[in-house]
Amino acid sequence: MIIIGICGASGSGKSTLAKEIKASLDCDTVIIGQDCYYIDQSYKPFEERVTTDYDDPEIFDHDELLADMDAWAEGKPITRKGYDYANHCRADSSELMNPPDVVILEGIHVFHDPRLMERMDLKVYMHVDPDMCLLRRMLRDTQERGREIEGVAAQYCKTVKPWYDEVVSKYIRRADFAVMHGGRNKGAIEAISAYITVALWAEKAGYNKK
Repeated sequence: MIIIGICGASGSGKSTLAKEIKASLDCDTVIIGQDCYYIDQSYKPFEERVTTDYDDPEIFDHDELLADMDAWAEGKPITRKGYDYANHCRADSSELMNPPDVVILEGIHVFHDPRLMERMDLKVYMHVDPDMCLLRRMLRDTQERGREIEGVAAQYCKTVKPWYDEVVSKYIRRADFAVMHGGRNKGAIEAISAYITVALWAEKAGYNKK
């Protein structure tokens, strides 16, 4: 199993790049969003869940994500994880997901846990202008996640931008390479797809991945 990590600011095009890579591959590929692994807070009142700092790296259940990746590596199925953005709580299901050929992990803090990074075959950082990220986040959260623009703006100023400046922007130092101009960068998509194809061939041929 090949694991690709895609990190970067909120709105930088991580999900788009992941989808473009998946579409370019002729193998069983699964995209896992780190947002699905927020620590469950369904026991809290809605008013309290809304005020949670969802950009703090410690708000994610890194142990759970790591355990799922290890289970897949051992050939075991995992249950599908999910997140309800409108109600700010986990939305997991009992659906079983079998190990794929390729896993694409994407999220603002997928480079936070060194244990998870050790399992990645390729680490990609989305290097996009913060102003463009803000615009994309505004459109996404209001159109796709049922958020009000005032709330999106307040969250950006209070937590998103500070965490980006302090932590997320520094993850570029941990990447194998950076992708410019967003998730539809054709050259980057082709390069990553070629890498995955060779890595899969090597794995199936019995060569060590690293």
